[in-house]
Formats: sequence, structure tokens, C-alpha cells
Amino acid sequence: MHPDLILHNATVTTLDPAAPVAQAVAIRDGHITEVGDDARILALAGPGTRLVGMGKRRLVPGLIDNHTHVIRGGLNYNMELRWDGVRSLADAMAMLRRQVEITPAPQWVRVVGGFTEHQFAEKRLPTLDEINAVAPDTPVFLLHLYDRALLNAAALRAVGYDKDTPNPPGGEIQRDAKGNPTGLLLAKPNAGILYATLARGPKLPFDYQLNSTRHFMRELNRLGVTGVIDAGGGMQSYPEDYEIIQKLADEDMLTVRLAYNLFTQKPKDEKEDFLRWTKSVTYRQGDDYFRHNGAGEMLVFSAADFEDFREPRPDLDPGMEDDLEGVVRILAENRWPWRMHATYDETISRALDVFEKVNRDIPLDGINWFFDHAETISERSIDRIAALGGGVAVQHRMAYQGEYFVERYGPCAAEATPPVARMLEMGVKTSAGTDATRVASYNPWVGLSWLITGRTVGGLRVTPERNCLDRETALRMWTEKVAWFSNDEGRRGRIAPGYLADITMPDRDFFACPEAEIAEITSDMTMVGGRVVFAKGDYADLDETNIPPAMPDWSPVRQFGGYAGWGASDAQLTARVAQSCGCASACGVHGHDHAGAWGANLPVSDLKGFWGALGCACWAV
Repeated sequence: MHPDLILHNATVTTLDPAAPVAQAVAIRDGHITEVGDDARILALAGPGTRLVGMGKRRLVPGLIDNHTHVIRGGLNYNMELRWDGVRSLADAMAMLRRQVEITPAPQWVRVVGGFTEHQFAEKRLPTLDEINAVAPDTPVFLLHLYDRALLNAAALRAVGYDKDTPNPPGGEIQRDAKGNPTGLLLAKPNAGILYATLARGPKLPFDYQLNSTRHFMRELNRLGVTGVIDAGGGMQSYPEDYEIIQKLADEDMLTVRLAYNLFTQKPKDEKEDFLRWTKSVTYRQGDDYFRHNGAGEMLVFSAADFEDFREPRPDLDPGMEDDLEGVVRILAENRWPWRMHATYDETISRALDVFEKVNRDIPLDGINWFFDHAETISERSIDRIAALGGGVAVQHRMAYQGEYFVERYGPCAAEATPPVARMLEMGVKTSAGTDATRVASYNPWVGLSWLITGRTVGGLRVTPERNCLDRETALRMWTEKVAWFSNDEGRRGRIAPGYLADITMPDRDFFACPEAEIAEITSDMTMVGGRVVFAKGDYADLDETNIPPAMPDWSPVRQFGGYAGWGASDAQLTARVAQSCGCASACGVHGHDHAGAWGANLPVSDLKGFWGALGCACWAV
């Protein structure tokens, strides 16, 4: 029984306490069979064993996102212009202008979350006038986190919002002095208006959605992601909206392992949803690539606390406990795990009252249930979760909303939001993820950077060093610690015998590169089940995937790739910046590349002395 494949001459971080470092890995039938030094592992090779030298490069376990929305995101990925990771508003607007030029009627240009204004050098969003100037006729929908959406005039016409359109509960359509919508939609704090407006846009046909989902998985593989736990989502109905991912699973075309939770869709009908699903769906039905993982993240709508830190914490319905108890009893009786969205400790403590009550009648032992997010969780709640055998899945939402949280609650309150280091010290099951694709980016390295540095994507230090994690602990949060949340302990998250052969080779050494570079890491090679699903550079010949170009032909994915517009060259973006700049005159030093000047590592705050000495006038734009 010789290995199918041996990776050798590597620097392997196994995360296995028994053998934390190795040189070689033997793989057979999608599983790791042996890990050790080159001499011992190479001696296992047979006539058909493929040997791949890694040039002493670092290998780590494949990354697993504990909370994302790949099923929903995949249906739309090819239609979305991603501003994730774009460092200046000028670049972002240049991308928007270019996409508008090639998007045919009646299609929209959509920028659907994954970014924050604080990541831009300019520290602001575009104005509605700026959006209308670059897109007078093509509908543009721009979602910023889950706090607001900007619609140009063409998009307002397309969705039919006018002075007679009422504000929905918990949302606001901003209006001018005459009562006409301006194009700004606000979550107050209910994001329902944002979901509902986006849902009015055109959809891709079935075959294009298949292609779109494959390209989204390819993008995740490019970043070293080998598995995710999908948290369902608003307007993502089961089983209708799962047909695409099911077909890809049936045809062995998944390149990311996916465990999915079922998210109730109708307020007041939550019990009916879960009664129906627990009769038709068996927990863990499926295989190692596509498998059911329980309920959530929405269990009952009355327990939904929204994550918009620009708005005050919402007060939950006084009847929340009764609604939640009815659903949790159904899940406990059927031994279905659940995950529950909960931003604030006030929500968590009330939910724990319910869980403890159910536990007295139906013991929860052996059910891997957990809270999602938990930014303001208290030590008392952490203790209660541990006593019930639950867990906490954190995400890097503070990397995108940290500035807003500090503005509302102050810097001291943000120092342990959420208290990741303390939860690990207290022994509660804890892991990490993104909550992509709307309230945060799908890039796992941004999440790792946030855990290690305590900084937002805008550069604000919100977590002091004492509450940050070292690199190995952060990596465990994205690998072996996620396994409990999909009931895969002992099978995923390490490079060790018996584990699934899911491995990532970062494009630089995660343990040695400067902290400032962690968020910039991508993968040079990503392997799922012993199959190379992404490779580039010197390893490109190993890539075993073959995906047709993104469809339709005007897809932003063809123009810009994904995160940070990696598919467009710097020269292309610089040219587009100049085209999209609306200032009256060019700077004598930088031309119209004002964002490049502001984004440089220079003392730009010294507007008169410094810039005057250089003759640069970018500060005046």
C-alpha cells in the first residue's frame, strides 16, 4: 500500500503535539498516512508514487472558515465587483467606472460588502453624486457592511422606490426636501431593507450560477481555504437555493469542503421550518465534501440582534425566550446541533436561560451547539457556555467595524471585543472565521492578522497586545479548533496520520514574515483531499482544476479577479484612477494619482511644510 503522493523537502507545521514539525508528508486515497523526515517518508514510495519537492517551503493545514456564506455568495459572485482589500477610494471608483462601461442593460453593477470606508486612504465612502457621475444610466448598488446601501438614480428607478415608498420596519429610505429618495438606504438597525433591495436585481441563469460558485471556491482556494461551515442566510431557502451546490457535489466539482446549517426564513414560522427539516434531513447526511451541520445561524427572528455598531444595541422582543425554547426543544430532541447569531452579551445571557431550561429536560451532552460572533460576551456567559458543553465561533467583524465600535462605546470597551484570548484561557471551545461575504471579507489572512495584531483594516489598534494571539494559536483557531464546530475532531485541521489531506502552502512564511504582511498572504498551492485545487508560479503545473472563464463575459471576475482586484495590474488601475478623477487640475508630482500619494508611507499630515516642499498639491484635492 504505497502512497499516491509524497510532499518532501518541506517545512511542515503539523499542529500535532506529538510531532509538531516535519519534512515530508505521505498521502493515499485523500488521507495523510505518514508524516516525518525525508528519509523515512521517501522510503515508503512505490513505483506509482508521485514525488513533489517543496523547496523547503512552509506547509500548514488547510484553513477552515467557521462562519461564511459560500452557498449564497457563490450564486452571485460572478456579478459582484469586489472592493475587498482595495486601498484607495480612487482605485475603487476607477474599478466601478470600468465595470459600468462593460455592463449591459438591464444588468446592475453591484459592490456587495466585504469592505469598509476605513480601509481607503481617503477614509470615506463615495458620494451619491460621484456614483451618479460615473454611472448615469447603469444601476449601481453599493452595500457597505450591513449599515447602509448607496443606490444611484438608475438603481432607484430599477427598484421602483419613490416618494410614496414607505420605510420598512427598522430601516430608512433617506429623502430630500421634497420627499424623494436620495439613494441612501439605512439599517436602523434591521438590515432587511438592504437584503430586500439587493434581491430585486437580476439573477444569473442556472449554468452561470454553477460557474460562479466554482469561481468563488477557486478564489477561496487561492487564499488557502480548504473548508467552510456555511451559516445559511437571509433569502436563502432550503432546498431551492441549494440546488447549485448539490449539483456540484454530485458531480465531484467541489474544491472546498462545505458543512451547512439551515437558516429559518419566515418570522413566526420558525418552528414549522425546523419540524419539517428535522423530518426530511438527517444530521450529518452527505459526505466529507458536502454535509449537513445542523440549524442556524438564525433560529428565531425575535432573537436577532443586528451587528451595526453605528446604531444602539437593539432591545429584543420580550417574547424571545418562548420562541427560542420551542425551536431549541425540537433541535435537542432530534440531536441537531445549532449555531445562534448573537452580537451582544444581553442576547447571549437570555438565550442561555433557555438552553439551561431545555437541558434540564433534554440533556445537551454531545450536541455541538455554539454562539456566533459574541463581540461583547461576559465572563459569566463564557462560564455558562462551558458548563453546557457549548462553544463560541468568532469572526473578524471588528477588523471592519472597530472604528465604529470605539466611537460608540470607547476604546476600553473594544480592548477585548470579543475576548478571544480569555475564552481560550477559560477552556471554552473557540474558533475563527469571517462572516463573509457582506459584513466582512472572505480573506482568512485578514482574520489571522486581526487576531495577531489587534488592528482593523484601517490600521486602528483596537486590541492591546496582551489580548492578541501568537501566530501558532491564531493558526489553530483557523484549523484544528474549527473541527469541533463541524463535529470533525481528529479528522481535520492538522497534518497528521489519519487526517484528511487538506494542506496549504502560503506564498511567504507565515511564521517569519513581518506582521504587516500577514493580511497580504495568498497561497502558492492549496490541496484538498490530496488533490491540488490551486497552484501558481513554480507549482502551477500541479494544479488539477480546469474552470471555464467567468460567465457572463462582462463579469467583474474577468476584469479584476477577486480580493484587492488582483486580476487587474497596477498600471491598469493607475490609468483608471486618472480617468475617474474629477478634480480640476493634476498635481505637479503625482498627476491624478492622488490616492497613491496619500497612501504612501510619508508624513502626509504635514500638509503645508512637507507637501509644499515637494510641490505636491494632492493634499488640496
